[in-house]
Amino acid sequence: MSKLKPRERDAIVQALRAGVVPKLGLRHIQVGRVREIKELVKDMERIADGGSAIRFVIGEYGSGKTFFMNLIRLVALEKGLVVMFADLAPDRRIHATGGQARGLYAEMARNLSTRTKPDGGALASVVERFVSQAHRDAEEKDVPTGTIIRERLGHFEELTGGFEFAQVIRRYWEGHENGDDELKSAALRWLRGEFATRTDARKALGVRTIVDDASVYDHLKLMSAFVCEAGYKGLLVGLDEMVNLFKLTSSQARNANYEQILRILNDVLQGSAENLGFLMGGTPEFLMNTRRGLYSYEALQSRLAENTFARDGLVDLSGPVVRLASLTPEDLFVLLANVRRVMQDDETALPDTALEAFMNHCSDRIGEAYFRTPRNTVTAFVNLLSVLEQNPGVEWSDLIEKIDVSEDLGEDMSEVEETTGAQPSGDDDLISFKL
Repeated sequence: MSKLKPRERDAIVQALRAGVVPKLGLRHIQVGRVREIKELVKDMERIADGGSAIRFVIGEYGSGKTFFMNLIRLVALEKGLVVMFADLAPDRRIHATGGQARGLYAEMARNLSTRTKPDGGALASVVERFVSQAHRDAEEKDVPTGTIIRERLGHFEELTGGFEFAQVIRRYWEGHENGDDELKSAALRWLRGEFATRTDARKALGVRTIVDDASVYDHLKLMSAFVCEAGYKGLLVGLDEMVNLFKLTSSQARNANYEQILRILNDVLQGSAENLGFLMGGTPEFLMNTRRGLYSYEALQSRLAENTFARDGLVDLSGPVVRLASLTPEDLFVLLANVRRVMQDDETALPDTALEAFMNHCSDRIGEAYFRTPRNTVTAFVNLLSVLEQNPGVEWSDLIEKIDVSEDLGEDMSEVEETTGAQPSGDDDLISFKL
């Protein structure tokens, strides 16, 4: 394992104490999920080779969906893909008529990441890389750069919205060539879906369309093609908190979103999409509820149904649905040991007996639920280590019986039951994996 940097340590500790997934240093706390990760790595390789993939990451509250998706996000970046990730919310969904779908696209565009800019905000560098390569090719061939850009984006005109997309890229080049930062900024705003009206877009860029609710998926396909032209291997789109579609009270709105998911699923499974992949994270209720979940839409149910032969412990990970099982006690022990390694030096580290006592304490207080929802358990363990670090004279055995992680977890679980599957706010998908 590579040496832990102080910045990574602080990020991990702060995230774990807050019960959210750290964005830095994931490799230091990974345990389990080997088979699932191998399958998703194959998906990333398929996307890089010109194919497509879609996975629904399904797990109970706190079973690790967010962590798993973040881990695959890092794998995609290492494979040379561009990633666009966002969480669904009441004001952000896949299909809408009031700007919510455009809001989701704008959030994904702001979070666009590359290997050199993994924290988001990489759209400008992707566009700059494309025009710089076009400029170098133009100098080698002794032709205008605009001509090369037209040639490389010529096939975009065959795609829905492709003509305007190519025109915006050419306008960006014009701003780059003439030192017009305002024109470049307007082009990037258009690509990020930040123009609310066609009038504003026409005035700023001379184009007649914008990224709107009806064209989000088309623009994702355009972005996939564009990043490939810029020298990347493809595009991975990650959508977490899909349970927000399950929460929609309007059946018409839910079905419209499920129709859009069906369209994406069909494109991917039929091979119509190229260099494009999707990760969608949700709960079992979001998938299997026959009244409000994906299974309420018959066409999706038939495509996402489980393999009937995968029973009695048998697993089939080749389908679009990836189910995340609960942590085993062994996995949780390794996870706590990794957290201990992050927070403590070898000389002052807690003994294994302390980890076992802590796990027994949690098991006695909470029962088997602490394997399914380890967020509160890990947060309590981090708090324990923090107290020991700041109070050198205190013994761990004096503290363990005073830890109360069951009260918060009980509140979380009762809230889940009362709302029939509505997920508590924030990232509670804390769990770790090992490549």
